[in-house]
Amino acid sequence: MRPPLWNPPIELSASEEKVAQRIRKAKLFLFLREIRHELFDDQFQQELAKVFKDSSVGLCPVPPAQIALAIILQAYTGVSDDEAIEAMVMDRRWQLVLDCLDSEQAPFGKGTLVRFRAALIACEGDRMLIERTIEMAQMRQGYSSRTLRAALDSSPLWGAARVEDTYNLLGHALRKALEVIARDQKQNLSTIASQAGADLLSGSSLKAALDLDWDAPQQKTEALTRILETLNNVESWVTEKTDLNATAVTQAKQSIEDARIIEAQDTELGANGGAKLRKGVAPNRRISIEDKDMCHGRKSRNKCFNGYKRHVLKDLDLGVVRAVGVTSANQPEAEVTVAIETDLQSQKVKLEELQIDRAYLTSHLVKQRDSDLTIICKSWRVRNGKFFDKTAFVLDWESSQVICPNGVNLPFVQGQVVHFPKKECNRCPLRSQCTESNNGRSVSIHADELLLKELRERQKTAQGRAKLRERVSVEHCLAKIGQWQGEQARYIGLRKNLFDLRRVAVVHNLHVLAQMLLINETKATA
Repeated sequence: MRPPLWNPPIELSASEEKVAQRIRKAKLFLFLREIRHELFDDQFQQELAKVFKDSSVGLCPVPPAQIALAIILQAYTGVSDDEAIEAMVMDRRWQLVLDCLDSEQAPFGKGTLVRFRAALIACEGDRMLIERTIEMAQMRQGYSSRTLRAALDSSPLWGAARVEDTYNLLGHALRKALEVIARDQKQNLSTIASQAGADLLSGSSLKAALDLDWDAPQQKTEALTRILETLNNVESWVTEKTDLNATAVTQAKQSIEDARIIEAQDTELGANGGAKLRKGVAPNRRISIEDKDMCHGRKSRNKCFNGYKRHVLKDLDLGVVRAVGVTSANQPEAEVTVAIETDLQSQKVKLEELQIDRAYLTSHLVKQRDSDLTIICKSWRVRNGKFFDKTAFVLDWESSQVICPNGVNLPFVQGQVVHFPKKECNRCPLRSQCTESNNGRSVSIHADELLLKELRERQKTAQGRAKLRERVSVEHCLAKIGQWQGEQARYIGLRKNLFDLRRVAVVHNLHVLAQMLLINETKATA
């Protein structure tokens, strides 16, 4: 059964007027009450109805628009599912927006909210919410351009799951495997652990069960060896046990596989044949059992974090967020641009100007750009100590020749290094200003050297520097989104955190819409 359309009153009742007059700071409640019929018009509600059907037997279907509004309010106020259901009964501002003023029962339960969120995620409905706010902004501004000037930037998002060391990661994974078996067999964990030859895991703390001096390297090696022996015991026991439910076996084996991944990433054989921790950090190292997508990351040389990166693409003309993305913390920023481009294609707009920082220069948007896309980015500072830097060498693009300050020219290929003959360099009168190497001077030609040259030249002009300053707008946007979403992820996993970021982007766009309305009203009364 398809959910009905939601048609709440447009005009405020006397009771609603009283509530509206008391709202002082959280103005988005009042704005949503005023524009909810416009935000969720019949056409958009029909699209949402295709996404969600309440299949609860014997209950009336819930209008998806009403649940979607609650999800927006949830992002705005930063509350949990339980707190959102409570707010629908206790907070008259929520009731004002959701058309349930003075109701003693929430219009829907937590189960419906969870099912609707899952349906949105499965069908990209969260992206539809962003697109709807963009459509409204375009209508208010009379904006019909199919080209886009945008700025892209990122900020850290700490993961919600627990980060553990190698010992506890292995113990956590194995304990999860045995807990699944214990539930299936309706026995306690200590009994199952004893049967599996894993008594280390029966207590509340693995390290307490080991009871070692963790400052002694030899004892740390012994501890790791015992844990890996326990891993072997558990894996053999699960494989040989035949009276287990197939689902329980699958879940247990997945946890054991997680433990094997950690073993491969973090351990190696020592000189005496025992196990020891591997030096360095493996690529894509697993740092959490509960969230496999979390990774170690760096926003700068001195700033480390564990979790994700959130990316925001802001429309520089409309002021709204066009698209967002979430990547694991260890992934380069450039990898998000494929997903960003997919969102833009859904909106049927084409980038004509992209303002980025240098981390995005290796993205496919830059490497595979059309000739009509302008890239705005701060160039790298070209330095070579006391010697000539690369700008002292002339690049003749027509003949693909590089000419040194003394007039010696050689052919070049983008992405390769040009080595000047050492005989020429050793007798060059400018050698003391160019190099002190006995093998001659070398010059690296970037794979996109023309773009770097364009960026350096633009940065030398006042107009070019003014263009670079426009990117500050997306930094401010990220800061606002960070205030609503927080520095720590609400969910576990990439996709759910993308959903969370998208609904916060909707909140941002609604604030932009409210500002547009205020400006238009001011102009009308002037």
